[in-house]
Formats: sequence, structure tokens, C-alpha cells
Amino acid sequence: MIECWRLWTGDDGDSHVEHGVVDLGDDADALMTGAIPATSVKFQETPAGHEFSWHPAPTRQFVITLSGVLHFSTRDGESFTLTPGDVLLAEDTTGSGHTWTLDDSAPWRRVYVVLADGVDVPFRRD
Repeated sequence: MIECWRLWTGDDGDSHVEHGVVDLGDDADALMTGAIPATSVKFQETPAGHEFSWHPAPTRQFVITLSGVLHFSTRDGESFTLTPGDVLLAEDTTGSGHTWTLDDSAPWRRVYVVLADGVDVPFRRD
């Protein structure tokens, strides 16, 4: 299974966090999801030491960290850390949003995979 963090907006209008996995199914010989429709893929690099104040995700997307260590927080004090190879499912597209701080000397390099409208994502929380 592939570790995944999920940010989502609750009924209270605040972002919340849950940890889980991208469910790869039961086939022991070929652990792989089915195709997950996406509309675009973008790459971005942010310099070391950067931070981004409160914001919701601009769209429902996977964010795959290639380099950098980040600390994410929500307004109610939930927090988590992303390291290289981690996957974030950002679904908090409304509400108070989240903030992040880049915590080391490496830039944050990541891939955004913008999900197609209404697509089911095989996220399974812990």
C-alpha cells in the first residue's frame, strides 16, 4: 500500500486531516489501482525555507512530494509532515484551509495531479 494523507473540508468549514493508504487492491502479483482520471499534471518547485499562509486547495488533486520536508497544519491544530515520496490527497477546496512550512534546506519539488470531476479515489483511511 502507498501511504497517503488526506485534507478535506468538514461540515464546520474547517480543513481536517486523516492518514491512510491508496488502496492497490488484492492482486498479490500486480498491486495497482485502476486508472484514475485526471485533467492535468503540473510540476512546481518552491525554495527552501518558504511557507504558505492559510489557503484551501485550489482544486481536488494529488500532490506528490519529490523533495523537501513540509509541516502542514489546520486551524484546529491538526498537523502532519510530508517527506519525499509521500502522497497528499488535497480535497479541502472550500473553507478555512490549511498552512504549510518548508522545514529543511532542500526546495519543495512536487507533482500536482489534478483529478477529473467526480472521480472516485481509492483512499482508505487508517
